[in-house]
Amino acid sequence: MATSRNAREGEVFESVYSVIALVFILVACVEVLDAATVVDVYRLIQYDLAGVPFGSRLASLNHHAGSSLFDRGTDLSRTVVILPVRELNITFIREYIGQRQPLGGLLLLLPRMFSSENRGNMGGDDQNLGKENMRNILVELEGLLIHANIPYPVYFAFEDDKIDTVLADVKKNDATGQPATATTGGFKLVVTAPEPKQLASPTITNIQGWLPGLKADGDSSQLPTIAIVASYDTFGAAPALSVGSDSNGSGVAALFEIARLFSILYSNPKTRGRYNLLFGLTSGGPYNYNGTHKWLRSFDQRLRESIDYAICLNSIGSWDNELWIHVSKPPENAYISKFLMVSLI
Repeated sequence: MATSRNAREGEVFESVYSVIALVFILVACVEVLDAATVVDVYRLIQYDLAGVPFGSRLASLNHHAGSSLFDRGTDLSRTVVILPVRELNITFIREYIGQRQPLGGLLLLLPRMFSSENRGNMGGDDQNLGKENMRNILVELEGLLIHANIPYPVYFAFEDDKIDTVLADVKKNDATGQPATATTGGFKLVVTAPEPKQLASPTITNIQGWLPGLKADGDSSQLPTIAIVASYDTFGAAPALSVGSDSNGSGVAALFEIARLFSILYSNPKTRGRYNLLFGLTSGGPYNYNGTHKWLRSFDQRLRESIDYAICLNSIGSWDNELWIHVSKPPENAYISKFLMVSLI
């Protein structure tokens, strides 16, 4: 199955770990213990790909807050650095992670324009351009985080007035050159979370529909078949923040509309085609299309042999008034040798 995620052949997610979709981070003033705020945070995903761990295995935090990674020689092994994404230097972050520099934890602040409260609000051309530029940065950052093995907890939160006030105070404290400690005061970030556990093989649910074609003798089982398939789940650096409008909400919407139109045509014998139409919504798309593999294996031999074409609708909302068609290479597996896998990307 062709994939826009560039999944390497033969690689599957050997194990998927439970993730903390929504926890609370307590920012407490340790000097006087009279200032605290609670912020919703989302943990970086963790998973194994072909036995190699990615993401972060760590969840708990109980370290003082800092605001910079740039202070050379400073021991940050017990510091949680708060970084607004709009201020990030992606090149520096990539090098920092690649060198596996010691760090107590990382809290990345997402622009409030992407929060659920502001989603759907359209501004002027300048604001939309800024949003598009920021979205590109987020895509690059997400790709970096999900393809790295990070040895410290990583969390995401949305900017708001509370966290902005805390960050301003942390920056003011850092400017004095005196790092926050239990004796000097400052802010501490606390997340209490259970140790993430490996999930057993997740349940894979596939949904399919069927429109029989028209044959003169009435036996539609002898007709060739066209399969139209879309994967319905998504993937992201923080599962609870994953946005699937084009990965693969667009493909699912297109499949539903195609099924609706052809169901109208096939309801009348005069407009019913000489092909059976098979519609499939499959899960496990981010896991090397495991759901699709399971769905294909569930077919009996006669159905497999009747399929002339299989069309995979994936990320078709990425381009304005354009569709990119990718034709897969001839499969080595004999039982799908008749498939022409097409991905609209």
